[in-house]
Amino acid sequence: MFKRLLAVLFLVGYLPMGFAHDPGLSSADLVLTATGINAKITFSLQDIEAFVPMDSDQDAEVTAAEQEAAKARIAQWVLAGVQLSVDGVVLAPNGLGKVSFDDKNNAFIAFQFDQAASKNIGFNALFLSKLPTTHRQYATLKDEAGHSLGEKMLSQTDSRLSVAVSAERAAAPEAHTFSDFLLLGIEHILTGYDHLLFLFSLLVVTRSFWPALKIITFFTLAHSITLGLAGFNIIDIPSAIVEPLIAATIVYVGLENILRGDQVKGRQWLTFFFGLIHGFGFAAVLREMGISSYETGIMLPLFSFNLGVEIGQVTVAAIVLPLIWWLHKKPLIEPKLTPVCSILVCVAGGYWLVERTLLS
Repeated sequence: MFKRLLAVLFLVGYLPMGFAHDPGLSSADLVLTATGINAKITFSLQDIEAFVPMDSDQDAEVTAAEQEAAKARIAQWVLAGVQLSVDGVVLAPNGLGKVSFDDKNNAFIAFQFDQAASKNIGFNALFLSKLPTTHRQYATLKDEAGHSLGEKMLSQTDSRLSVAVSAERAAAPEAHTFSDFLLLGIEHILTGYDHLLFLFSLLVVTRSFWPALKIITFFTLAHSITLGLAGFNIIDIPSAIVEPLIAATIVYVGLENILRGDQVKGRQWLTFFFGLIHGFGFAAVLREMGISSYETGIMLPLFSFNLGVEIGQVTVAAIVLPLIWWLHKKPLIEPKLTPVCSILVCVAGGYWLVERTLLS
């Protein structure tokens, strides 16, 4: 059993950085006007660079000139993969569209459709078929006053948003959005191996329920605070800083385990401080989808996403903690459990730290 646990940790430690977070998130914001529909698609450049390559080496930083040269190719690729229909008629966009970039490596493609809608609007993100199966796109349709007419999390298997334009607007889209972001939060923590490894490194020294509960509670409080601050754009720390810091927290806790052993007194305060950093990592998911302002209706996605993270986190802890406590009761395993696991944790965290520092 102990060898199997070590094997799992070893494999997790060598997962590539791209799998430390679930990649592939984008957004489509549609605004219904009196004369037509305005659309804005938001992508992370790394999600589409395989289809719209930049004129630079793969490992080199993309320059402003290279981004400028790629604008037309990005617009063409996105518009070729978007289908908008109004009252059953497929529309062509008015022009190629405008492409812009921000300092977080996101691309924004804005374009217009000039035909007004009276009954039904259909948006089909056909380009999702070319992206990884894990890619998700959050599509919203609003009126000019900012009221939601429809919203949906799109995927390869369900890439269409259909909205009936009428005075009667059901509350179903909000319920759908709640479940979408709840599942996204669960998926994010379950595939966020760096967050899970950080939590494991904190819990591996525990031997009973109360110390573990304090650690989980303080981690939850901390990352909920910074997730909210980042979601409302009150504090914005670039991913190039946050991601290496997350890896550094893993290395630090692993080293502390080796030096301090199974001393858990006061560890909840360390957990709280480092949990603040991890919260900014969680917020990056919403920022990649363009959901980080009052205008986009951040409250529901923020709450349901965070709730999903907590459900996933508690589920993992409920599975792992009984195994940790059981191993601590084995005389032959107990002396080796914390140091050996902590060494593997340090190796994994060090790997991510070096890779993310070099890529930032």
